[in-house]
Amino acid sequence: MVIGYSASAQKAKQYDVRTVAFYNFENLFDTINGPNNDEEWLPDGAQNWTGKKYKKKLDNLSRVLSEIGTSDQQKASPVLIGGCEIENRGVLEDLVKHPNLIDKGYGIVHFDSPDKRGIDVALLYQKKHFQPTSYVNIPLYIYNKKSSSKEKKDEEEKTDDAVQVDNSTNRVFTRDQLLVTGLLDGEEINIIVNHWPSRSGGEKKSSPFREAAGRLNRQIIDSIIKIKPNAKFITMGDLNDGSYNKSVKVELGAKLKKTELEVPRDIYNPFEQMFKEGNATLFHRDAGDIFDQIMVSEQFVKANYTSWTYWKAGIYNKSYLIQKEGQYKGYPLRHTANEVGFSDHFPVYIYLIKEFK
Repeated sequence: MVIGYSASAQKAKQYDVRTVAFYNFENLFDTINGPNNDEEWLPDGAQNWTGKKYKKKLDNLSRVLSEIGTSDQQKASPVLIGGCEIENRGVLEDLVKHPNLIDKGYGIVHFDSPDKRGIDVALLYQKKHFQPTSYVNIPLYIYNKKSSSKEKKDEEEKTDDAVQVDNSTNRVFTRDQLLVTGLLDGEEINIIVNHWPSRSGGEKKSSPFREAAGRLNRQIIDSIIKIKPNAKFITMGDLNDGSYNKSVKVELGAKLKKTELEVPRDIYNPFEQMFKEGNATLFHRDAGDIFDQIMVSEQFVKANYTSWTYWKAGIYNKSYLIQKEGQYKGYPLRHTANEVGFSDHFPVYIYLIKEFK
């Protein structure tokens, strides 16, 4: 997509724009009994997950993915889409072949993760714009600390994404972090797709797990910058933490302001300011937060538009994605016993921009 921009007394310039998005697909399961813990998402399971419901889920998700970030100026679908809560590669194959998406030409990068629910992260990419050159799933090794009987119990947070612990090793099995390096219209960029451990058991008790996830992100970025000092990074995902939490602010080291970025390893988080302005991608107990975030490295922010440069960010919360009535009015329109819905999260996106030659 090419847009025009003119400043006073300056010749109008034209720019290429590319949209990068992230969406929590919320339980994208097929109806086939697989090796993972998918019994709930079968026709005779607790969710009564039938072929008809699965088709409707694909209808809904494909519509959203085709429209994220589109506007009067920007009509093209995202060139890169990070996703989570994905059962397997098969559901992604069904999704990209859907009539709403098939003409976009999406490729898939996916690995099965050790998560006990059997849900994974993945990257979808438009093959005409992005060519992966390498990809790897990087495991997050975290272990459950046994609490003493005197320790004050944290308030339980209800979630279907409960932390699963191996009783013999105390390892917490969670999602891997997906690192993809590739060429976006010829320019090399690195993408990390995340789904950090949930708040199962309470925010405070589970915080060390997400702090470890933030440290792993930091290690991935630093290890590549050691080899390629000017490497560009996008890290995105459902972090199960806000932009203000220790996992993001301290362990990853994300910055609120562009002016705080000093070296290529620094990370800018546009969603921190958006949260301060009262925006949300999900709600819990009537409080909104932004767990879904896309962050970019200093090289994207300090670029001069001759290469891909960060422009702006947004939350895709169109009317059809919002619950219109009842107790959860205003929340994302998610799956219920009576309605397939979309997701319990709104998708997020950023625009990358480059001067058109």
